[in-house]
Amino acid sequence: MTTKLLLIGCGNMGGAMLAGWLASGIDPARFAVLDPALESVPDGVALFREPGEASGHDAVLLGFKPQQLGALGPELQSLTGQGVTVYSLLAGITLDQLGSAFPKAAAHVRVMPNLAARIGKSPVILCERGLADRGPTSSLFDRLGSVVWLADETRFDLVTALAGSGPGFVYRFIDALAAAASELGLDPATAQDLALATVEGASALAARAELSPGELADRVASPGGMTREGLDVLDRDNALRALLVDTLRATRDRGAKLSRGSD
Repeated sequence: MTTKLLLIGCGNMGGAMLAGWLASGIDPARFAVLDPALESVPDGVALFREPGEASGHDAVLLGFKPQQLGALGPELQSLTGQGVTVYSLLAGITLDQLGSAFPKAAAHVRVMPNLAARIGKSPVILCERGLADRGPTSSLFDRLGSVVWLADETRFDLVTALAGSGPGFVYRFIDALAAAASELGLDPATAQDLALATVEGASALAARAELSPGELADRVASPGGMTREGLDVLDRDNALRALLVDTLRATRDRGAKLSRGSD
């Protein structure tokens, strides 16, 4: 496993990952953060304000905005030299672009978790170039959930749209489910509590079931019953699937624009 990891930028995602690693029992002394704006870090984690202050790490995790790579890359060369593995959370930034930005690094790895990393429940999508052994990287990121190695980098933006951005879409669904119940007469607080509990339970059951989610939906829908009546609305003209295809396509295509440096 990585001896010491330097997080360069520690926003929502980087912070969730750091919290997940610490909650899993990893020594805080194995982490450091380089962030000029961050107010504080967890006890035992070093905080640096300038690149010149950071040293002694064998891997870095890039956690700033992808649009900042061109400006920040030259300043980070001393931190990404020989023997250092560069992990990148930068949406849309390819392995080729990482290699050009940090040519002296030992290896480059694209990483895409989601915010459930904070509680060790995130899929972590990885795609690499230059790793002599994937084992230490798998061991590190398995602490945040479950690692999936992607062989085809051209699919990375699509996987990011599904597994990285997906929680945002699920949150929107939960909110809409609660809002719909509230509009039909349930008080908002109860509606939200029930929507959250329903989605949590359904997700946990689906993760353990031998049946697919689609098959589970049909199993709980008796012919002529209440659930079937509701599913018929969701299934009408494949509208829900079409909406999600459009959602994932737009999210994936945004990643492609980011890799080209487009706004």
